[in-house]
Amino acid sequence: MSRDLFSAQSESYARYRPRYPDELYQHILGFVEQKNRAWDCATGNGQAAVALADFFSEVKASDISEAQISRAEQRDNIEYLICAAEQTPFADNSFDLITIATAYHWLDWQKFFAEATRVGKPSCVVAAWAYHLLTSKESAINEIILHFYRNITGPYWDPERKHVDSFYSTVQFDFDPLPVKNFTINVVWTQEELKGYFSTWSAVQHFIRKNQHSPLDLIEKDLELAWKNNEPKNFQIPLFLRMGRVRK
Repeated sequence: MSRDLFSAQSESYARYRPRYPDELYQHILGFVEQKNRAWDCATGNGQAAVALADFFSEVKASDISEAQISRAEQRDNIEYLICAAEQTPFADNSFDLITIATAYHWLDWQKFFAEATRVGKPSCVVAAWAYHLLTSKESAINEIILHFYRNITGPYWDPERKHVDSFYSTVQFDFDPLPVKNFTINVVWTQEELKGYFSTWSAVQHFIRKNQHSPLDLIEKDLELAWKNNEPKNFQIPLFLRMGRVRK
């Protein structure tokens, strides 16, 4: 079953996690036959649900974390509920689109496949996407980011992280396949915003629980030297998409 790894940092998650690009949604919507109802599974703070609300008459958005749901942006056509991805209260044949944003690697894939097949309409589109490690145009900052990811927090990532490192090429995704596509998230962040984003990582929270201090302390000086002023800098985050259809 899906696990709750983000309740503790739900405030930071809502504040610092990057937004998904419009191009992603437009690409997905090009395969959706009707736009009546969508389900945003593992919605977190509702980021994807809010985007979908502009296109669908009704959006259901679910998560196992009450803390995350409590910080979600409200819309008249979004209903938030707390439940596991693999077991929902939805009726059979309910949805035209099912999305899983940066969370598919946490799910029980076989059980989710059965549930999505049950609640999805025939030919319902299922879209799962996630993003990987960000980079800048400055090599010194990239070295710090890579060191922080591989060497400092590396031992603290859950095993499921390997599926993100493989750009979801290793996940089980049994829906009738639709074309894969990659995107880029472009953000402009200050040093504090970058560190705020790092603080949302589950590996950072694991590190803190074991060591009683933040791993951000270990890169503070290096980051200040490489980032000689606090002017915002451009970062690029690779985003990858798996997509398919429910078959009945």
